[in-house]
Amino acid sequence: MVLAKEFGGEPLNILSISQREKIPKKFLEQILLEMRNAGFLYSKKGAGGGYSLLKNPAEINLVHVMRLTGGPIAMLSCVSLNFYQRCDECRDEETCGIRDAFQSVRDATLKILSETSIADLIIKEQVLGDKFKI
Repeated sequence: MVLAKEFGGEPLNILSISQREKIPKKFLEQILLEMRNAGFLYSKKGAGGGYSLLKNPAEINLVHVMRLTGGPIAMLSCVSLNFYQRCDECRDEETCGIRDAFQSVRDATLKILSETSIADLIIKEQVLGDKFKI
């Protein structure tokens, strides 16, 4: 979110991002590296270096970030599109009511994450922030 809010500006160093978002530095380093390797971030070494977004925040949907950093979106592996594994206790996937319900949850989640950009989150924060100002 910090990099999206600073889109078009100077790169931000890891320590600055870590402090602003209250994310442990080591954990953040892993996330930034994954995002850079996937082509979402630019990194610059040395004095004045840091990370910045390569893409406009409006072009980055939450599904991209979730898949990159969070693994499967589905709550059950038997309905996962990218991390499928058959459930050990399942007798018949075609007639499993639990699987059917969680497939619907997965589809709804994917729809929301695919239609929500990082820019949408920033706008929502601004609107909510303005709403609760005294």
